Amino acid sequence: MGERIHPRSGKAYRWGKREVQGLIESYDPKLRKKVYTIEYYLPNLKKKREKIGTCKRDALDRLAEVRTEIRNIKQGRFSEFEIKKKLQFEEISAKFLQEYSRPPRKESSSCARDKFLVKNLNKVFGNKFLHQITRESIEDYQNKRLDEGKSHSTINREVACMKTIFNKAIDWKLTKENPASKIKMLREPPPIVRYLATNEIEKLLEACQKSEAKHLYPIVFVALNTGMRLGEILGLKWRDIDLPNGYIHIEKAKGGKRRDIPLNYELTKILKFSIKIPDTEYVFCDENGKPFSNINRSWKTAKRRARITKFRFHDLRHTFASYLVMRGVDLYTVSKLLGHSSVEVTQRYAHLSPKYKKMAVEVLSKVFAHHKQKIDTLEALSEKRNAGVAQLVEQGFCKPQVVGSNPIASSREKYNQKLSTSTG
Repeated sequence: MGERIHPRSGKAYRWGKREVQGLIESYDPKLRKKVYTIEYYLPNLKKKREKIGTCKRDALDRLAEVRTEIRNIKQGRFSEFEIKKKLQFEEISAKFLQEYSRPPRKESSSCARDKFLVKNLNKVFGNKFLHQITRESIEDYQNKRLDEGKSHSTINREVACMKTIFNKAIDWKLTKENPASKIKMLREPPPIVRYLATNEIEKLLEACQKSEAKHLYPIVFVALNTGMRLGEILGLKWRDIDLPNGYIHIEKAKGGKRRDIPLNYELTKILKFSIKIPDTEYVFCDENGKPFSNINRSWKTAKRRARITKFRFHDLRHTFASYLVMRGVDLYTVSKLLGHSSVEVTQRYAHLSPKYKKMAVEVLSKVFAHHKQKIDTLEALSEKRNAGVAQLVEQGFCKPQVVGSNPIASSREKYNQKLSTSTG
């Protein structure tokens, strides 16, 4: 059944009758256009109405789609309505990890992070069906995590992961709506970039040299001189190193883009005299030629010996970027060396300490050097005036200067009073 607007009276009237409710055409005075809505009955005889919009073609297409779904339900076929009621969140999240968040589509570190986020989400939403997860339940989850003392950034990563899972479910036609799409993210504090001081770098490299893990020192040295990520370093192959031209070529960096990093003199010597394991293409590998999967134990031991706290391996990348900026390298060049998509991302790596900011402001003193003579003259006049006032105070002509008083005027009054008494 549907509605139409009478051209003269302007009133809506119904037309046509069908077994399944059809199109409703109404007039919206605000839009000054016809608006189309469809009506239909679900197999449980529950009436449902959907407002489509101002396009009649879209309304007819949606009506045909609904009729097909209802027909499939009556014939015993699996339909979209039934899928929404039968699939739980833990099933969709498992499908997300198996088909989307996996190498080589994503980096192994990103996949590990997604597994951790999904694990936390499944504790609350795992046994819920997709249609039971609402915007209100997700906001309740945010409040619960805040009460548990979790940081804003951790909660935002979990909500962002849920958004991605529902978006993939929509792409797979397993659901129609994303309840997390309109969730407002929590405000995060600006990231604190930790980088090593010069003496800390020396202590760390010395501790790495004394480590029983002989591969630790060259790995840390490469990170400090190239800004490469740990996964990029452990996956480095000899074919990626161009010693004659002095470059490291990363074929598949984060984001799928190729990155070329120049080698300095010291790093070239380290790589040139590194021990090559026969029958393997990896630069950093064990005696059997297998690449190292992690360096957690030796890295923590070296940090403890160097007495360096609250420092991650990824902070070596921050150290690389910070020292480049502090030595005058522009942000665009640093961005290219780090492989960032834009210079804005590099801002968080280009952290400068207050000491270097103060040095930057001191550069302006050279600009005003020609005004030095005027500044010296003003300083001399100020000193001369202060000396004169001090002399008058000693002679008893005026009191010491008080904030807000005029020492010159008060001394003149005292002097005039003394002259009048002497002449009288």
